[in-house]
Amino acid sequence: MNYMLVAGEASGDLHASRLMAEIKNLDPGAAFRFLGGDLMAREAGRQPEIHISAMNVMGFTEVIKALPAVLRNLRTAKNLIKEFRPDVLILVDYPSFNLKLAAYAWKLGIRVDWLIAPKVWAWKEWRIPKLRKYLSNLYCILPFETEYFRQHGMDVRYVGNPTVKEIEESLGHIPPKKYFLQRQGIADERPIIAILPGSRRSEIRSNLPMMIEAAKKFPDFQYVVAAAPSVPEKFYREVALDSGLQLVFNATHTLLKYSVAAVVTSGTATLETAVIGTPQVVCYRGNGMKLTYDIMKRVLKVKYVSLPNLIVDNATVPELLMHNCTANAIGRELAHILQPSPQRDWQLAGYRNMKRKLGNTDAARIAAESVVRSLKASAQ
Repeated sequence: MNYMLVAGEASGDLHASRLMAEIKNLDPGAAFRFLGGDLMAREAGRQPEIHISAMNVMGFTEVIKALPAVLRNLRTAKNLIKEFRPDVLILVDYPSFNLKLAAYAWKLGIRVDWLIAPKVWAWKEWRIPKLRKYLSNLYCILPFETEYFRQHGMDVRYVGNPTVKEIEESLGHIPPKKYFLQRQGIADERPIIAILPGSRRSEIRSNLPMMIEAAKKFPDFQYVVAAAPSVPEKFYREVALDSGLQLVFNATHTLLKYSVAAVVTSGTATLETAVIGTPQVVCYRGNGMKLTYDIMKRVLKVKYVSLPNLIVDNATVPELLMHNCTANAIGRELAHILQPSPQRDWQLAGYRNMKRKLGNTDAARIAAESVVRSLKASAQ
């Protein structure tokens, strides 16, 4: 069978690569074409038509600037769909771009499956009729999503959250702390505050300097930045303007495991941090600040933005958003979780509750079984 997959950012590359590995186990003759990253390239045995480094844009201003490239990427993806004629187009998150591809493939009579449901429950609920029209299978990775989509007349399946299994495997191979620090060139023996400023350049530019300023308020601790593999070291150093900046590439899970606490840009990383069990402060700054915040308060249909809070439906981790996200505010929240305290205990209890809700199923295997089974059934 022919499979085309589209992922537009680092987390999608990881989830899609695991799905591809499971599909190959079930369908040894599988042929892949894709838009994605290095992990998907390793599984497919070929390079992507477009690498995620050329797709990773976010925010109104950044998207407008990158519009010619976005349109060029869409044309390339559509041409690939038309020429490759996959048996199934599997879309992984990245909703604005992928929804356009879903519509195009549907018009050509190509089946469309989606892994990691678009977060229409937070906003953009008007996308649901399109999803219902274009998709054959929708695979959810957040437990509360199944009831939401079923209420809107969609047949969905919760396959489990891939982050749980990925981190379980990742932490099973981490080196002892002493060797990790040596390997990363970290000679400082002070406890670590992990800084996760996001994977997009716009996020890093908006959040990293403020996160560093907050971490510097605690001289008994050192701070280490988890760098995104698709962003060069030079960019971090230009943004941080910090001669002593310590960066870690391709070892985020290990860094979190050996950190006392973390300052994390809202996104998938908040879930990873919670699964690992590191107390955190969730941050998000962006363009527009107060105006953007006021608009989003009216648009968002959920009480929280971070995944741990959404899953357990309470304020397990503090969320500092837009104009409320300052170095002083981060520092106040960090002070509570850098030492034993009721706030730290509250987060750790919330993490345990969250993990119970997520379960421990192999999301990639379950989704792959469904994809391949459905294809074989339709071929008979």
